[in-house]
Amino acid sequence: MFSRLVFGLGLLSATALVHPALAADARTLQIIVSKDKQSLAVYDGTEVVATSKVSTGKDGHTTPSGIFSVLEKQKYHESNLYSNAPMPFMQRLTWSGIALHESNSVPRYPASHGCVRMPGAFAKMLYGMTDLSVPVIISDGELAPQPIDHPTLFHRQAPAAMPLLSDVELRPSMPDGLGEPVQVAMNDTAAMPMPAVPPIAAPEPEPSSEPISMLVTRRTLRETVIDIQTLLNQLGFSAGNPDGLLGPSTVQAIKAFKTLRPTEFAADRNLVSDTLLREVYTAAGKGEPPNGVIMVRQAFKPLFEAPVTIADPGLALGTHFFTLHAVDAKAGTADWLGITLENNLSRETMKRLGITNQESSIITGKPIARSLSRITIPDETRRKIDALIAPGSTLTISDTGLGRETGEGTDFITITRG
Repeated sequence: MFSRLVFGLGLLSATALVHPALAADARTLQIIVSKDKQSLAVYDGTEVVATSKVSTGKDGHTTPSGIFSVLEKQKYHESNLYSNAPMPFMQRLTWSGIALHESNSVPRYPASHGCVRMPGAFAKMLYGMTDLSVPVIISDGELAPQPIDHPTLFHRQAPAAMPLLSDVELRPSMPDGLGEPVQVAMNDTAAMPMPAVPPIAAPEPEPSSEPISMLVTRRTLRETVIDIQTLLNQLGFSAGNPDGLLGPSTVQAIKAFKTLRPTEFAADRNLVSDTLLREVYTAAGKGEPPNGVIMVRQAFKPLFEAPVTIADPGLALGTHFFTLHAVDAKAGTADWLGITLENNLSRETMKRLGITNQESSIITGKPIARSLSRITIPDETRRKIDALIAPGSTLTISDTGLGRETGEGTDFITITRG
């Protein structure tokens, strides 16, 4: 246990607890803000290492709840929205204007224009503790990360054991000097045919030291169109670059594909539909189309995305966030921490996503385990991600997709309450 320094900053319980060893490159920190309690807690794993009072957004300028990360840091920043108001020790959470920053007015009730205000000494201290991509969870109620052990979560593969020689004859070898012969294992190539030499396997990808962020969500029109473009190109149709956009080349390829199958599309009046997706998958020999996707980013840039399958799609997955605290590659283990955020979906959203029951989006029972158990990730995708994970990697599970705040220069941002 590290020793702790106590700072009399008039903060939560009149103290802030801080590990002196924490540095800017500590990758397992996460920040959790409670709007109900107007408090902020910094966690290293499951341990609270710093606390503070805060002031979040007031009526008309509410601070959004959800899953964020630090996108930018500036020791001195002036607001672009509110008359160049000073925002010292600013840590940006969205490119639309939400941030953590120092303020002279932190009355411990909602008072800001949407940002999270912190007392000056604490804001300066927190600025020195964090690095870019540190997760920031803003919730109505208090949350705390808990250890999660589930087979759906990723872990480094333990190295394969070296094969042992068996059924081989020991023969004497020439010694390095005078003395008894040394027994070594050899195959009798004269007595048996030489076995075929197996092909040399491709080297495993180098383990990553940079955390990745992941999002598992339901497929949208964008992912469906990317699949259709990719498969139509493989089938010989010129659908253009798989970008998820219905450009002229893609539209022409879809129409050409449908023309060859008039019976299947006789009653289909939509350009892109479930029928089209199924028929393209069947023609390409790909089986049943997936209904989910996993997206992977690193250093705020997209790496790749791959299909996943979500069981019981009529039931909401809920909104869950996981951080990777530690990895033991030799043992093939990973220490994941998880939290569940309340995220009540509107009727319009449920209809759009095909959700008929959102019970699992409420924080009751074991929603994390239930949601993880419904997600199937292909083995090839799992091996690829297993090789990339590093301490500080994150995983979000959400019904609502990328969200309007996720974009260029961000991790995956999920808004649970605007």
